[in-house]
Amino acid sequence: MKHERRRLRALALQALYEVDSVGHAPEEVLERYEENLTPEGKSFLRQVVTGTLESAAEIDALVAANAPEWPVAELALIDRNILRLALWELLYWGETPLKVAINEAVELAKTYGSDSAPRFVNGVLGTLANQRPSKNPSPVE
Repeated sequence: MKHERRRLRALALQALYEVDSVGHAPEEVLERYEENLTPEGKSFLRQVVTGTLESAAEIDALVAANAPEWPVAELALIDRNILRLALWELLYWGETPLKVAINEAVELAKTYGSDSAPRFVNGVLGTLANQRPSKNPSPVE
C-alpha cells in the first residue's frame, strides 16, 4: 500500500497542479485521473485533491504567516501544490503520520521540483509542523 499511496500522491499533485495552473474544473480533472484506479485509490485521490483545494486559502495564509520571505503567490506552482498537499494531510486529514507526510512531500519535490525544492519543502513543513496543531482531533503520529 505504501507504493500505491506514493503513486496516488503523485497523481494528486498532478491534478492540483493542473487545476492551479490552467484552471480546469477539479471534477473533470479528477474523473480523468481516476481512470484505472481501484475504488480505494479513487477514494484516496478524491479525498486528497478535494480536501486540499477546499483548504488551499487557509493553507496559503498559514504558509504566508510562517514563511513571509516566500510569498505564496510567487512560489513555483509545483512547490506551492506540494506544500498544500502535505499540509492538508498533516493538518486536516490526520491519517498520515507527520514524518511520512514530510518525507512524501520531499520525495515529490525531488521528482517534480527544482534542485532546491526538496530542501525548501522540508524546511517549510518542518517549521509549520512544529508550530501548528492539527485541525483534526486524531493524532498525526
